[in-house]
Amino acid sequence: MAVKDQDMVRKKADDTRPLDRIDRKILGVLAQDATLSFADLGTRVGLSAPAVHERVKRLKADGVIKRTVAILDGAAISKPLLAFVHVDTTGWGKTKALMALTDFPEVEEIHSATGDTCLIMKVRVTSSVALEGLLARLYDTEGVRGTRTYVALSTHLERSPQAEVSAILEDAPHIR
Repeated sequence: MAVKDQDMVRKKADDTRPLDRIDRKILGVLAQDATLSFADLGTRVGLSAPAVHERVKRLKADGVIKRTVAILDGAAISKPLLAFVHVDTTGWGKTKALMALTDFPEVEEIHSATGDTCLIMKVRVTSSVALEGLLARLYDTEGVRGTRTYVALSTHLERSPQAEVSAILEDAPHIR
C-alpha cells in the first residue's frame, strides 16, 4: 500500500491512547508556536528532546495533530474583510456544488450547523465588492435558498483548537 493510501486508513478507537497531562502540555505549546525544536519543546514541558519527538510522532500518527500551518494575518495579505455567512439550503446542505466553493481561497471554513441555518461559512476577502461577488457565486449554486452575512468589525480572539480542558466548566453546579 502506498504511503498516500495509508493516510486514508482509519485507526480503531482502541489503537489510540487517551491524552495525558504531558500530551496536553505539548499540544498547548505547539498551538502557540509550532516552529519550536524538539529540544526547546522538551525544555518547556519537562521532557528530553527524544521523548518529545516520540510523543509528537504518536500524536501525528493518531490524528491529534492534523497538520502544521502558518497562520496568516488577513490584513497583511490584503484580505481585511472577515465575514460569516449562514447559508440556507434545500435538503441537508452538503452537496458537490456547495463543496466546490472550497476551491475559492477566500473560503476558510464550512460547517454543517443546527438551528436556523444549514451551513456556516467563514470567509476572508479583499473588499465588500469581493464579498458581494462571492455571495453572487453562492446564490448561483444549486440548492442555495438564502444567506445571512455577518461582517466582523474587529477580532478579539482567533485561534485553533486548544488542548487544555477547563475543569470548572465540567464541574458547574447547573449541570448536575
